[in-house]
Amino acid sequence: MNTRLRIRLALAGAVLGAVLVPAVAGGASTSSSFCGITWGSLAKSAPEFTRGTLAGVRTGHHDCYDRLVFDLADRPAAGYDVRYIDPPFRADGSGDALLVAGGAVLQVVVRAPSYDANGRSTVPWAGVGTPIIRPDQFDARGFPTFEDLVWGGSFEGRSSFGLGVRARLPFRVFQLDGPGGGTRLVVDVAHRW
Repeated sequence: MNTRLRIRLALAGAVLGAVLVPAVAGGASTSSSFCGITWGSLAKSAPEFTRGTLAGVRTGHHDCYDRLVFDLADRPAAGYDVRYIDPPFRADGSGDALLVAGGAVLQVVVRAPSYDANGRSTVPWAGVGTPIIRPDQFDARGFPTFEDLVWGGSFEGRSSFGLGVRARLPFRVFQLDGPGGGTRLVVDVAHRW
């Protein structure tokens, strides 16, 4: 290689390095996530099943995210599988398509039945496809992310829900002890990226 070509390559490398290194370093150091949220939107799961049953579902609103809480009647907490799916959301057992309002559908499978040892329901919903929360049933202005929650049924020890959200947003899943001898499975969905 001649000397002129080596000098040109060296200069080109120096110029490129001078431009790229600060841009990459500056981009990494100055970027910030909404409310410090770094959860992502990929599937999250834990394979365990529980001896307990699903006892109820409730929602809550926080400054940076909306919260969905599944109350379980016993410990340890149940396993779960939470992921965004392409519609339609399908009922457990029958596979029937169920309408879930929202820009995206987060499928939540709780590895706990919603019936006791005698086959009696442990949840108050009328049946599969029953909307649990909908904008016409609660003040949607308090929920920037949640738009719908549909009961998908309980089959072979697992219960499923279709959570309609505004868009495919970051979410996290974790478990807490209580109240009493029960546990809670918590799904938080951020208001934005």
